[in-house]
Amino acid sequence: MATSDEIRKALWNDEFSDSANLIEQYKLYVELTDRIQQRRGAANTFFLSFNTAVVGALAGFYENVPPNVAVAVYAAAAVLAIAWGVLLKSYRNVNSAKFRVIGLLEERLPARLYYGAEWKALGEGKAWSKYIPMSWIETVVPLVFFLIYAYLFAVT
Repeated sequence: MATSDEIRKALWNDEFSDSANLIEQYKLYVELTDRIQQRRGAANTFFLSFNTAVVGALAGFYENVPPNVAVAVYAAAAVLAIAWGVLLKSYRNVNSAKFRVIGLLEERLPARLYYGAEWKALGEGKAWSKYIPMSWIETVVPLVFFLIYAYLFAVT
């Protein structure tokens, strides 16, 4: 992972120092970061809905589903649970990079609201009473669904 100094070197164009332009770039970058968060939320909604539907349908019709069909559904659902986990890891990595860049942009702004102050107010993620990392939940939930499907696949 790149250091803050390496990112700073890649971030700043030393030949240009228009602070009004910096504020506009900052606003746009924060907006783009928020859009990534929205896509991440949409992906979570899709995969959670899909997995809930699969588990619900199979639970409701368990006695009537032929074993070969159930095995195929479990295998496909397990693959999708893995894809969900990989996709979320990618979103986490992109978000982590974006928040690091936001922090570096805020070094040249009058206030460090988004990255500096807010993160401090949340205890820098160290106190679960203030902040439970969504990434932890996003890691556990696809894994739980994968384990359910793997178990059902094995016993069917």
